[in-house]
Amino acid sequence: MAALRSLLAAALLALAPAVTATAQDVPATLVADRVDFDAERQRLVAAGDVEFLYQGARLTAARVVYDGETDRISLEGPLTLDDGAGVVIVSEMAELSTDLQNGILTGARMVLQRRLQMAAAEIRRVDGRYTQLDRTVASTCRICPGSETPIWQIRAARITHDQQERQLYFENAWFDLYGVPIAYLPRLRLPDPTVARATGFLVPEFRTTDILGSGVKIPYFITLGDHADLTFSPYLTTTSSTTLEADYRHRFVKGELDFSAALTTDELTDDPLRGYFFADGRFDLGRGFTGVFDIELTSDPGYLLEYGYSDKDRLDSAFRLTRTRPDDHIAAEIIGYQSLRESESNETIPIAVGRVVQSRRFTPGWIGGQAELTFAAEGYFRQSDDDGDAGRDALRTTAAADWRRNWTLANGMVVSAIGGARADLYTIRHDSAYDATETRLTPLAAVELRWPWLRQQGGVAHVIEPVAQLVWSPEEDDPPPNEDSRLVEFDETNLFAVSRFPGADRQEGGLRANLGLTYTRHDPDGWSLDLAFGRVIRAEDPGQFTDASGLAGRESDWVSALRLSLAPDFTVTNRAVFGDDLSLAKAEVRLAWKTERLGLETSYVWLEEDPLEEMTDDVSEWALDAEYQLQRHWHASIDWRYDTVASEPTRAGVGLIYENECIAVDLSLSRRFTSSTNVKASTDIGLAVSLNGFGDRGGREPAMRRCSG
Repeated sequence: MAALRSLLAAALLALAPAVTATAQDVPATLVADRVDFDAERQRLVAAGDVEFLYQGARLTAARVVYDGETDRISLEGPLTLDDGAGVVIVSEMAELSTDLQNGILTGARMVLQRRLQMAAAEIRRVDGRYTQLDRTVASTCRICPGSETPIWQIRAARITHDQQERQLYFENAWFDLYGVPIAYLPRLRLPDPTVARATGFLVPEFRTTDILGSGVKIPYFITLGDHADLTFSPYLTTTSSTTLEADYRHRFVKGELDFSAALTTDELTDDPLRGYFFADGRFDLGRGFTGVFDIELTSDPGYLLEYGYSDKDRLDSAFRLTRTRPDDHIAAEIIGYQSLRESESNETIPIAVGRVVQSRRFTPGWIGGQAELTFAAEGYFRQSDDDGDAGRDALRTTAAADWRRNWTLANGMVVSAIGGARADLYTIRHDSAYDATETRLTPLAAVELRWPWLRQQGGVAHVIEPVAQLVWSPEEDDPPPNEDSRLVEFDETNLFAVSRFPGADRQEGGLRANLGLTYTRHDPDGWSLDLAFGRVIRAEDPGQFTDASGLAGRESDWVSALRLSLAPDFTVTNRAVFGDDLSLAKAEVRLAWKTERLGLETSYVWLEEDPLEEMTDDVSEWALDAEYQLQRHWHASIDWRYDTVASEPTRAGVGLIYENECIAVDLSLSRRFTSSTNVKASTDIGLAVSLNGFGDRGGREPAMRRCSG
């Protein structure tokens, strides 16, 4: 019996090389209805539901015979071998060679990772590494009873599975679709289902656009070790456009690097060569410092949109160095800009901006509370030397101190005292409206009162918090040039900010009161409601804000926010800025609904025109993004952007995906309705078809088709 167990263990090692041989005394288990041993002939027979377990592998057979005179092992089926690592072999009969490294299985079928099925007249094990299947049919499609034709299959004279390299090699292969031969492939190599990354061709993508005509992308993926890879994608179209795309990824122990690029020759412009280059990276530089960079470059304003790489109309390339600790923060960055907008010139916009800032937080022992000191410098440069806004260069250096202390009274009120001051020094070139150096000192004082009220009843929690904040800082009679504070947003997030300007070139001035109220309701049934509203009241109007911002005048518009969440599936969010007569300056409504089959997000945005913020017309846009699982294997999606002021759509798209265990088809149709001197309106149709089951795709496994009856 021990001899048979030893020989069967060797047989398993021969047929299922995923099983690793260890010490010879590793326990093995043999179960059979009957075991006979003929000592004279050195013949051992196990018969009747033979089952053998060894090192995670499981072999079942009707009869196993070891013939000592011929040194051969024969296994009679029905024979099933499961190596415990994703390889299953079913056969009628098997014979092993004397060295147990070679074997033949007849009438066999091999299944890899429960995905790829290969049926063969004969399977050979060669040198303990290769599995050769003769006269083979391979497919990952489920075949239901009564239907012998899968969606697709590959018929080959021979398939060789290299288990060490985890590759499949097909010889003289035909690709059939629903039983109809589509393509002949004399040689074909594919990764087996255990491979996550392998050099070779990826799924081709077919694309048709009004601008480029019909075309095909054929990606070729190259592995560069375990931590890097490169993908080349030739893109050929019917309009004589030829493009070569490249994508590179590299992961380091303390960082990562990615870039994508393309070079194109076409007849759409007079340029002989067009292209783009995007790159980004992040690295741990030690001592708590992190370095981040990104590069965005393109040859001309229309290239990115025409070829579908990006819809950005301003490109920024930057390098940032940061370190953040509990009580201090250091940051430095330099940014370069390239505008693709018709209304802007790269000669007159700041094309280079540099910033450096250091902040330290501490507790002053003599007054308590929390204080912060900040030192910063920021500068910008234009290519133009024209006088005024078109050519102005400037450098601002800043020293600032801020302090806050809170007291909680017996009745639950929280009283806060706030103080601070900042000093700015501007160095200005190419603008005669300002001196070569400008200085500014801005003190600040404020007091804040919060009074949270809490009530709980039947598990429901209600929280109401009125807030009153009185702030003073001096008005600016002769302000410095404004570059970073032109676009002002007023909402519930900055209602209680001491300055609502987004940058440092402008500081909100005058005596004002920020008044607001928040309400929160939490229900144990899983839904919640959050409300907030308030306004700003000033002693005098300093004239710093536009009417469209909602902050102009002695009394600002009202700002409100609402969020209703029903369990985790349904959320409504609303933000609005409106006057006493309920006339809207800004409004936004968002709705999100998520179920097992539906994902829906829709929003509406209204913005009043504001020429000072370069908005010469009202903005009114409705957006819709939705995904819906039509059936078990069918998924549909839609995206829609509609300009209600112009009464026309700006962008629309639909997608349809079919995916099962063996095939995935992705069909998309999109239309960009807007046009400019740089880019024309266009329609884009895309199609990608891939065969599932080759390579480890990762993520969610596609649903397998069900057999009727």
